[in-house]
Amino acid sequence: QVQLVESGGGLVQPGGSLRLSCAASGSIFSINDMGWYRQAPGEQRELVAKISSRGITNYADSVKGRFTISRDNAKKTVHLQMNSLKPEDTAVYYCNARLALAVTMAWDNYWGQGTQVTVSS
Repeated sequence: QVQLVESGGGLVQPGGSLRLSCAASGSIFSINDMGWYRQAPGEQRELVAKISSRGITNYADSVKGRFTISRDNAKKTVHLQMNSLKPEDTAVYYCNARLALAVTMAWDNYWGQGTQVTVSS
């Protein structure tokens, strides 16, 4: 079994900062891309940022310059530093990883349970 466990969400005022973390555990052979998606009420889930195993990053235009994604391959973790938060950043944030299981070597996408981020005064 593979688990992605997120932490770090919460309530923050506009202009504030939060750091999300996600740790992958289980019988994992290899991890390719890791990333963060978000879903606001009534909206579709959208990509926020992703990072390859080599550190190549990709950001949504709406968060460029404000959010920074990073990962630790040895610890199987990915982080999202969110600065200058805006009310429109309010959403449930989901960790995502494309990984291969150790037993089957089958690649698939895995999701965390989600963590709520609320930006409000």
